[in-house]
Amino acid sequence: MNTTNEATTTQAAPADTPQTVPVSTLTPEAVVEALRTMRAEMGGDVTPLTVAQRKTLRDKTRMSNPVLQASINVIGALDNIAQAIGQPASDVRQMCDDANRWTAVEDELRSMLNGIASANLVRRQRIALIAAQAGTIGKQLVRDPANAVLVPHVQEIKRLKSFARRKKATQAPGTPQSPASGTTQSSGTSQTAATPVSQVPGTPGSHQA
Repeated sequence: MNTTNEATTTQAAPADTPQTVPVSTLTPEAVVEALRTMRAEMGGDVTPLTVAQRKTLRDKTRMSNPVLQASINVIGALDNIAQAIGQPASDVRQMCDDANRWTAVEDELRSMLNGIASANLVRRQRIALIAAQAGTIGKQLVRDPANAVLVPHVQEIKRLKSFARRKKATQAPGTPQSPASGTTQSSGTSQTAATPVSQVPGTPGSHQA
């Protein structure tokens, strides 16, 4: 009975209170389907680029807006220029307008992605907290023989945690090589320090003085 009371107290006073888990009226599958439908309707506007391609395009778009507008005016000043480029000035101005308006879409999608990722992070934090509380309460209640049904569950949690710690220790980079490296460096340092003393020019003359 005392063990049960201790467990209840631990559950009622968690170390950190999580944020409220967000509730959506749409399922994740419905959101994915809607996004794919919208992407299909947008057609070529959603062609993905590689990191190298994006960098190349950014480097080629580094032009101030006054220079850009003045260059477009050159197209409208002479028909021969528009014919050489293959685009009239009005079409290029429309492209500029479209590019500016699509920045609002970029901002909205970034904000949406940030919100979705943040909401899912809150969910995972809540799940981790509940799981930690369940493990702690289980360890307390398993001391009572009346709760013997919890023994295999608590033992499995303990085994998995121990395995994770051993795996993490095994994957630690460079740990076994540190003592050997230190010994090699110290011996190399002593040899380096001894060499210049015997080769300093003019030393015999100074001893003769």
